Amino acid sequence: MFAVLKTGGKQYKVQAGDVLKVEKLAADAGETVQFNEILMLGGDAPVVGAPVVAGAGVQAEVLDQIKGPKTINFVRRRRKHSSKRTKGHRQKLTLVKITEILASGADASGVKAAVGTVYGAAAEAPAAAPAKAAAPKKAAKKAAAPAAASGADDLKRLSGVGPALEKKLLAAGVTSFAQIAAWGPDDIAEFDEKLSFKGRIEREEWVAQATAIVNEG
Repeated sequence: MFAVLKTGGKQYKVQAGDVLKVEKLAADAGETVQFNEILMLGGDAPVVGAPVVAGAGVQAEVLDQIKGPKTINFVRRRRKHSSKRTKGHRQKLTLVKITEILASGADASGVKAAVGTVYGAAAEAPAAAPAKAAAPKKAAKKAAAPAAASGADDLKRLSGVGPALEKKLLAAGVTSFAQIAAWGPDDIAEFDEKLSFKGRIEREEWVAQATAIVNEG
């Protein structure tokens, strides 16, 4: 009795006692494995699978993990004289000895299935990487500035104060016209130097303007 089994993308015709090399299996030497993809059973009453024979199996003993003969591949480059590259490769194989061919009942034998070794990223699904924290936006710096402080007066009503100067004032803790209206000479000199206004406070008469706005309210 013989069987035609499929493993590693190849088909093999085997009988009990045969020793063959197959694509590397995930098994150690001395283990018994079972091939479950049986395409055909031969003998007195041949059975052809559709595509496999239900319940059939081929059991084998793993003898060793080996490498196939070295193959040489020459790569020549166009328009480059005397330029070539040699690549060597040895395919990983498993040496097995066929011990038994089962026409039925293989699915209940309890023998480890002959599974090929998967290489590369598909070998093991890596644990899901923790989601990276969202990168802080550049606008975070703007959010840090108290420009949008709740309850702050619209300081841009002062002559010569635009969005940039308003941010400077808010960052310095000046949030209302009442504060500016209460400035004295020392306060004016302090803020003029601290915020590099270069005399703008007196030149634009911010104190007078702030006082007028406060009185309006």
